[in-house]
Amino acid sequence: MRICVVYDCLYPYTVGGGERWYRSLAERLARGGHEVTYLTMRQWERGTRVDLDGGVRVVTAGPRMALYTAGGRRRILPPLVFGLGVFLHLLRHGRSYDVVDTGAFPYFSLLAAAALRPLMGFELVVDWFEVWSHSYWREYLGAAGGRVGELVQRLCARVPQRAFCISELHARRLLAEGLNGSVTVLRGLYAGTTELPTPQPTDPLVLFAARLIPEKQVTLAVAAIALAAERIEGLRGKILGEGPERAALDSAIVEHGLQGVVSAPGFADAETLDGEMRRAMCMLLTSKREGYGLVVVEAAARGTPSVVVAGEDNAATELIVEGVNGVIAARAEAQAIADAIVDVHESGLALRESTASWFAENATRLSLESSLETVLKSYAS
Repeated sequence: MRICVVYDCLYPYTVGGGERWYRSLAERLARGGHEVTYLTMRQWERGTRVDLDGGVRVVTAGPRMALYTAGGRRRILPPLVFGLGVFLHLLRHGRSYDVVDTGAFPYFSLLAAAALRPLMGFELVVDWFEVWSHSYWREYLGAAGGRVGELVQRLCARVPQRAFCISELHARRLLAEGLNGSVTVLRGLYAGTTELPTPQPTDPLVLFAARLIPEKQVTLAVAAIALAAERIEGLRGKILGEGPERAALDSAIVEHGLQGVVSAPGFADAETLDGEMRRAMCMLLTSKREGYGLVVVEAAARGTPSVVVAGEDNAATELIVEGVNGVIAARAEAQAIADAIVDVHESGLALRESTASWFAENATRLSLESSLETVLKSYAS
């Protein structure tokens, strides 16, 4: 088959779950004998040769542009430019594709593909990593801008498509938006080893690993660790990541008097992150918005339980079986999160053993390969 994968970012030039998913998808399709084009924005210097495994052809549909504001939020202009570039590319070459597989966000590339689908005859497959709630749209863009964003999201849901979501939460929201087509929930994004982890006694260490953006609520994590440290002797925290909330993080550590308790060394390479996950008592995910929560699975693969926070936009809670592979804090409050950390500490090695068992039982379902196989079967049909 001739397949065009459309996403405005390409791993490793930008790093995130969507980037990893689309690169893995394109290379897996190519290994299966399909002719694959990866349509993206340029994120490298002019003249740089960009190669993907399996002979995937990389084509740019937009110039190199800063995608995010200083506050860590998406800029409006790049998605508009990319949407126009996708429209022009598919206008010229759309008949040479059997399938166009695109991310729902940023929406304008999806609308471009949807507008040309009847003329060009390709099938449209859409990956909805998130469907934003009414309240989050208002928070992100304000009252007027949020209303426009909601309308565009609803319009994208109602174009004919075959949809994939990575959580039940967002699948339900997509159906509520009036989806024009079928939706399949993909449960696996984990690309690491599926070998059974061997749980070991650990250090009293709470690990936080994420990009430091407002939605991750890193200062809330610091406040919770401060309260938990009053009840757990020798408790320490480690914050891995960088981003626009870095200054707020540093201030929070000083404000709570945790200079010798919480360290924040910045980004960590894969080897360092692996070691920290293995020795941590728990992974702390204070995010109020997660489309999936891959770090929960990555921690469980090391036998490490997670603490996550309940919230209307947090799909990571779907990955937690309470008391089996972690704890869900009922509220986004420091005391509730500290209580959850203490629960993990008191559960000790037994919780690590049940976390390892949970991962072993679900490893195949949670693997990236299982989701790719589901998508491939969808193409074949």
